[in-house]
Amino acid sequence: MCGIVGGIAERHLAAVLIEGLKKLEYRGYDSAGVALLENGQIARAREAGKVALLEASVKISKIDGSIGIAHTRWATHGKPTQDNAHPHMSGDVAVVHNGIIENYQELKAELEQAGYVFLSQTDSEVVAHLVHQALQQQNNLLKAVQAIVPRLHGAYALGIIDANHPDELIAVRQGSPLVLGLGIGENFIGSDQLALLPVTNRFIYLEEGDIVRLTRSDIEIYHQGELVSRAVNELDISVSSSDKGGFKHYMLKEIYEQPDAIQHTLSVGLDHDQLKDDFLSSGNAVLPAIQHVQIIACGTSYHAGMVAKYWCEQLIGLSCQVEIASEFRYRSPVVLNNTLFIYISQSGETADTLAALRDIDKRAAAAQKNIVSLALCNVPTSSLVRETDLHLLTQAGPEIGVASTKAFTTQLAALMLLVLKLGKINGTLDDAQEQELVQALWQTPKIINQCLALDKDIEAMSRQFVEKRHTLFLGRGTQYPIALEGALKLKEISYIHAEGYAAGELKHGPLALVDNDMPVVVLAANDFMLDKLKSNMQEVQARGGELFVFADEHSGIANSDRQHVVYIPTANAWIAPIVYSVPVQLLSYHVAVLRGTDVDQPRNLAKSVTVE
Repeated sequence: MCGIVGGIAERHLAAVLIEGLKKLEYRGYDSAGVALLENGQIARAREAGKVALLEASVKISKIDGSIGIAHTRWATHGKPTQDNAHPHMSGDVAVVHNGIIENYQELKAELEQAGYVFLSQTDSEVVAHLVHQALQQQNNLLKAVQAIVPRLHGAYALGIIDANHPDELIAVRQGSPLVLGLGIGENFIGSDQLALLPVTNRFIYLEEGDIVRLTRSDIEIYHQGELVSRAVNELDISVSSSDKGGFKHYMLKEIYEQPDAIQHTLSVGLDHDQLKDDFLSSGNAVLPAIQHVQIIACGTSYHAGMVAKYWCEQLIGLSCQVEIASEFRYRSPVVLNNTLFIYISQSGETADTLAALRDIDKRAAAAQKNIVSLALCNVPTSSLVRETDLHLLTQAGPEIGVASTKAFTTQLAALMLLVLKLGKINGTLDDAQEQELVQALWQTPKIINQCLALDKDIEAMSRQFVEKRHTLFLGRGTQYPIALEGALKLKEISYIHAEGYAAGELKHGPLALVDNDMPVVVLAANDFMLDKLKSNMQEVQARGGELFVFADEHSGIANSDRQHVVYIPTANAWIAPIVYSVPVQLLSYHVAVLRGTDVDQPRNLAKSVTVE
């Protein structure tokens, strides 16, 4: 969601902060701003629109300083206008804020009664006025912030500077991620370490409730009023890993990175034709007691969980439920004993998923239920990884495009590894099955490379979608979640309304939508559901629908007048969902490019959803 960058240094920081904001553009935003302190005054620049507009404004105004905060905003309260852009100011105080202040209306009414005038429609402005008000009682910026934080309800990360305290920057983490970057004679804050990689590779990951005072030479971290220490982590990661590498868009680059990303993820758990002895060994003591699996996730990660449900129940006979985090956490769920809760999140900071984890932990403790929590995540330093009993890390590397691609397919690969582990532990997966699936997994990167070689064919197919307004995606069995994912990708980046359906549901409603102007995308893997799927395709054709089919090369599905086929290399039926994810990604990508949309930063969306 919103992005924060801030720093205090001996050098001028305008260019550093702007560059940090550019690194955060992948998160999604609609306005940007910066505030810098120099010669006893705070100068501020804000623009609705892209960071490039802010950069131009800063150059024209020539504002700079050695202490500053910067922000990209994704609107939650108030339209994306200059007045609503961060930083917000109250007197000599400037504030940037990620998250939502849930009780801001109550606080705003109180502040207005005290004489404060609000210039924005945001919830964030109350923080600036509260800090300003607290400073009238005590001229200590840290203590002023510590005094007002208990009054803020919700999830937030804050960066705060004050012209009367020119040698310190205050930061707060409560429910929204924030990281510290350590330098020599300079220190930084950021909502994502990627923003700070150009200046440091040494980071401290703040914990819930941490309040920090940064100076040029020191960092003080307070938790519940007490001075605490946090571990310093050094990252071996290249800044260039977030560059486009010659591709037109990050999304296309990340689609093409999938064979390597999947290979790296598989290497975590596989050794030749079997699972590694030490794979997820931290779970050896607790996983044998598991009788149920509950997967909780949002968006694309939820679709990955849906595929894993088929695998858990059909391959290893373990009951599995999958639920959207934002629904699960609000329906007073029944916590069953001996359940493995799997929380899936690319960033590990998804607000609803984290809230579900914390709620379930409380419920299980109150009911004295034996549960195990496992994070399936792409970020080893994330809150989700730190707060779960076990974790399984995907090896996707940084994913910049808002529409997830390699994070999704590596989640699928990691989930299959987990299913193999559970099957081996509970004795429902024999050696022959294990070897068959492991060999199929190792073949996946090769098959995906063959799918990428079909890019031109898929691009040609995509031209027939450019003028369309609606699309259906159909799949059966494990291809049904991929149909949902394909529809999500198309709507995310091309803005075409698209829906995914289990093909057997056509006659229960969706057939009413089919006409000669409705493209229907079909995922036809060569599995035991193929004949049923062919019957569903006949239903579409009988209503004048036009079919666009990604079909196994041995499926027997042929091109015809209104049936356009791209043949996909044969893959093991259990692994096919990973393979068929790639052509629907490419289809969505090419349609979006032809329609001229912003592929990497689609409107109204954000990469890391850190608010409800």
